[in-house]
Parts: sequence; C-alpha cells; structure tokens
Amino acid sequence: MLTDEQVEQFNRDGFTVHPNFFSPDELSLYHEKMDKISAGNTLANHDKEKLEMEPNQSPEGTRVRRIYEPCDYYPDFKALSESDKLLDCVEQFIGPNIIFHYSKINMKPPEIGSVVEWHQDLSYYPLTNRDSLAILLYLDDADTTNGCLKVIPGRQNDPLMCHSRNGFFCGMVTEEVDDSGAVTVEGKAGAAIFMHCMVPHASEPNRSEHSRKTLILSYRAADAFPIFDGKMTHLNERGTRIVRGERVNTARFTMTEFPIPSYEKNIASLYELQEGSRQESS
Repeated sequence: MLTDEQVEQFNRDGFTVHPNFFSPDELSLYHEKMDKISAGNTLANHDKEKLEMEPNQSPEGTRVRRIYEPCDYYPDFKALSESDKLLDCVEQFIGPNIIFHYSKINMKPPEIGSVVEWHQDLSYYPLTNRDSLAILLYLDDADTTNGCLKVIPGRQNDPLMCHSRNGFFCGMVTEEVDDSGAVTVEGKAGAAIFMHCMVPHASEPNRSEHSRKTLILSYRAADAFPIFDGKMTHLNERGTRIVRGERVNTARFTMTEFPIPSYEKNIASLYELQEGSRQESS
C-alpha cells in the first residue's frame, strides 16, 4: 500500500514514487527472465511479435529495445500483474474494479538506448474517462545519465496536448512544450513510479555505460471503456483482462470530447512512430 502522502502527491502532481517496491531477490528473478527472453536474438533475426531491437546496430547486434507484453507471454510477469502487492496500490487510485491494459519492458541499452519524446499515454488509447495509470518499475538504477523518466507535474487535469500533424497521429506532442516545470524522476533499482495517463512524460537517450531497464504495466478502471478508433482499438484491447473486482456494464464519461488518433500507416511501436514523425518535421 502507498502512504497518504504518496496518494496526495499523485492526485496533485499526477505521479508518485515508491522507492523500494521490489526486493533484491525479485529484481534478480526479473533480470534472469529478461536475459532468457533476449538470448539469441539479433537485429537481423528476432521474433517481431515479442521483441523490438535497437535499429542503430549491425545486423548481428543483440541489443533489444523493447520486450512486448511480458505479462501476456511469460508466467512470472503475469503473476506480478495480478499480485495483491501491486493491485492494492492501483486500487487506491482507480477503485476496486480494475482492468489490466498492457505491459512492456523498455530496455535502454548502454550508449544507444533510444530517446522518447514528450507524449501523454491516453492519446494512444482514448477512453471514456481518465482513470488509467501506468506503473514504471525500475529494474536498474535510473538517473539523468542513462535516460530516467521526465515528467511535467500537474497537467493531468488539463486538455490533451496536440499529438497530430497534418491530420495524422504522431505519437508525440507536436505543439510547443513548456517544460520549464519538468522534473526528472531518478530512482534505484526496485523503485516504482505510479503515473497518471495524462501526465506529459519523456526520456533522454542512454548515454552511460549502464543499462536502464524499466518494466511498465498499465491499468484502468473497469468503467473506462475504449473509444473505438478502428484497427488500433483491437490491438490495444487484445490483452485486457479483469484482475480485481468485476466487469461493469456502464461506461462512465468524464470528458465532453477527446481527440481520436488517426494513423497514416501501420506502426509497430511508439519508437517507430516518433522516429517517423521526427523525420517528417526535420
């Protein structure tokens, strides 16, 4: 469970940090599993359904950029997503009826880990209300040298920033960003960051000699229903499941309008979408 002060910070700033969520033994387990998942994959030969490789390496390069949906494919990660330890915290923010939405592991390899531009998670998967959050679990020490999370606090109740250009979704904020109030969220391995779906966030490339692996799990309230936007809704919803409480038959609406992303072409991930958007604007 989180303290009253941590819940108050989340409600005020849109995020809060539990500095010691994972034990050393838990960290060792998840590192062992990630090593097994990554083993034997190269840029030229890897399972594109389960992995994304860093593009700036030789065909024989083995640096993984992202592991897709670990909580769907691997039992130890699925068990974590359904654990009382995690769900007790999630319930403090979105209530007792909880849907697991998605998971991923961003790997940020040393000296190559990719940049992530400013964006808001809800722009990718419009819902009828904003009771949705991501939990970022630092599996390595994270600081400014290896690309820790950056957030702009207190923006979770504002309208969504523009993420489109020429009518197409870019996966990144396309208006001018006032990041004068941005903060970096450093933490030791084992820290957990609870972040509202509307908080603008980003991260720099990993310029250090140390990895920065982060496991990300997303949850939403059971009465936050997806707003249909075609093929992407099916993709975004394929792994959803009730993990606490029960399903509900009534959608709760808290917004009078919300932008629906329109994709110019099929994309594999946030990284690919943002890279294409940067090239088009340069």
